[in-house]
Order: sequence, then C-alpha cells, then structure tokens
Amino acid sequence: MGVISWLFNKLGKPVPVSASEFEKALLDEYISAAGDAYVREMAFWTAVNMIANAISKCEFKTFENYEEVKKDNYYRWNVRPNRNQNSSAFLHKLISKLYRDNEVLVIEQGEDIYVADSFTKKEYALFDYEFTQVTVGDFTFGKTFYQSDVIYLELADTNIRELIAGLYQSYAKLLEYTMKAYQRSRGIKAKYEFGTIPPAGTEERKLFDDLIDNKFKKFLEADSAIIPLGSGQNLTEFGVSKTYSSDNTRDIRAMIDDVFALTARAFGIPPALMSGDVQGVQDALDQFLTFCIDPLADMLEEEINRKVFKREGYLKGNYMQIDTKRIKHVDIFSVSTSIDKLISSGVFSVNDILKMLNLPKINEDWADKHFITKNYMSFEEALKSLGGGENK
Repeated sequence: MGVISWLFNKLGKPVPVSASEFEKALLDEYISAAGDAYVREMAFWTAVNMIANAISKCEFKTFENYEEVKKDNYYRWNVRPNRNQNSSAFLHKLISKLYRDNEVLVIEQGEDIYVADSFTKKEYALFDYEFTQVTVGDFTFGKTFYQSDVIYLELADTNIRELIAGLYQSYAKLLEYTMKAYQRSRGIKAKYEFGTIPPAGTEERKLFDDLIDNKFKKFLEADSAIIPLGSGQNLTEFGVSKTYSSDNTRDIRAMIDDVFALTARAFGIPPALMSGDVQGVQDALDQFLTFCIDPLADMLEEEINRKVFKREGYLKGNYMQIDTKRIKHVDIFSVSTSIDKLISSGVFSVNDILKMLNLPKINEDWADKHFITKNYMSFEEALKSLGGGENK
C-alpha cells in the first residue's frame, strides 16, 4: 500500500483501508478526472473546429505570371488533395494536427498530398530538418523527407494545448467543488431511529447490516418504494435542501462558460463567437478574421509559396494566395448599395462581384469590363466642365 498511500496523499484524499474502499475511491477519482477532461476537451475542440471550418471555406488561388489560373495546384488544394480526402476533410485534419501537436507535416506522394499522422523530426541549425518514420494511416514511409521537400508548420514555441491544460487545472478544482456542492445539496437526508444494534455474528445483525448498506440506499434512490421496518425502528426524511435551488445550476454553467472564454482568448477567438452570442457578432467576426484566421492563412500561404513555387517561381509571379474573404456569409440584398458603388467606381467588374458572392460568372465580354459613372472625374476635368482651366 506504499505507492497507493503516496498517490492518495498527493491527491489530498484519505488513504483507503481496504481493497473495496480503494476501488471505490479510485473510481470516484477517475469519474471526476473524466468529467474535467470532457469540459476542457470540448472547449479546445470547439475552438479548433471553428478555425478549421473557417480555413476550409477559403479559396486557394493560384497565379502564373501574376495572372490567376486554375490548374493542378488549384484543384489539389480546393477540391481533391488525395484519393481518400476532399479539401475540407484534408484542411480539417491539417488544422487539428497543428493545434493538437503544435506542429503538422504535409508530404507529397505523386500527385497527392497527405497530412502525416506521426513522424520523427531531427533538427539542424544550418541544414534541412529531417523527417523519418512518417506515417499516414496504416502506412509508414521508409525514406527520409527533408524540410525543403515538405510543408511543415509549427504553431509556436509553446504548445497552446499544454498552456490551456495547465490553466484549467486550477479552475477545474473550483468547478468540481461547485458540482459536488450542488449534488450534496440535492441529496435526500433522513434520520433512522432504532432500539439496539443486534450482536455481531447473529442472523439479526446480518439483516440489520443489509438494511443499512443496501435496502435504505435502494429505497431512497427509487421514485416510489416501500421498506418494511420492525418494532422500535423509525425512518424520518428531512427532504431536499431548499438552500440550493435548481436555478443555481446556472453557477455551474457560468463556470463552464468561463472555461470556454479562457480557451477562446488563448486561440485569439472572441469569446462571443465561442458562446454563440448574437449581439455584436459582426464585430466579433471581424476580430476573429483579423487576429486568428488571417495570420494562420498567411503562415500556410508563405510555407506553400516557398516550398511549392520556390524563389524563382515566386519572383516570376507564380504563387498561391489564400483568399479569406469567402469566410463571411454575404446577403446580397443587404450589400446591394455597396455592390453598386464597387462597380460604378471602376474598382471591380461585374464578374469580380459575382465571384465574391460565390455566384456563376457571366460569359460576356462586358461582364469583365470595368465601368465608371460620369460623376467620377479628375479635378482637371471638373474645372474644364465648368469653363475653367490652368489659369482660371
């Protein structure tokens, strides 16, 4: 019992004196730890899924000689990265691995790209990192991959998941205490009166112990039940405590919301988006895109450009651009005035606007032209229209 005693002393729990008590205490600790883990993991994966959903809505645009094209790389990143995944599933796995492990490795095999499930990394200061034991699904590659031939992303020097887990450890104690206090307050309290305890070893003592240990528990937990009592025995119920009403479960919910809010801040997500608040959602979404999605998209975009297109191609205008404008849902009726201004100012063509709205383009020459209204003119043209000139 030396190790067991040390373990329970570390947990701040009384040391069990028997095997049955040890099993019960261990089960209670396991259930408590599992409950804490559920809240923490739910908050973590809610944040990760929000980010992955946003990235999967982006369009990975490809350019050649500064002109937008749709060829193999466009199809690979927007439609079919490999034979077993579509682009959404691929990007979800990429983002999930990145936040769970603080790093992610993408390898190319033929025409397909895969997110590695596991790998061994060897770092060098002046040479390419080496990646061995790279596993995808049930297959492990026998060759060595080098940094210049793969897409490797590292989120930060410190693992965000470990930070959140460490922060949650102290908060979990308060949440656990509140939940246990609520459970105790809702329990049934009763007083059992009896004459004398039967002598040990007698049949009457066995019946008495069975009544205390088993029958009373089933009786109090049942919705409707009857229990027979002998002469000199009386059971008086105190009833459910009224000092902790069902409304106070909101305190527990508030603590869980705090866990979500702390996790959201760690990810750079506005807490309002994690909690599902509707008020101010537009401002929260703008902040989410600016401080969470755009930096992540920039990091992925830079890694693709330096590994896929390389220096020579990039300087010639061959590159990839991750367009995050498609993340927002656009109501065409609410932005109709803005659409008119964008077209009439000559900044965008009709097909440019249709593309932003995720609508099919118009196969006419005029739809690709840029228009400007007559009330847009240069200062010199305005003077001439009024009969003025350089000196008047």
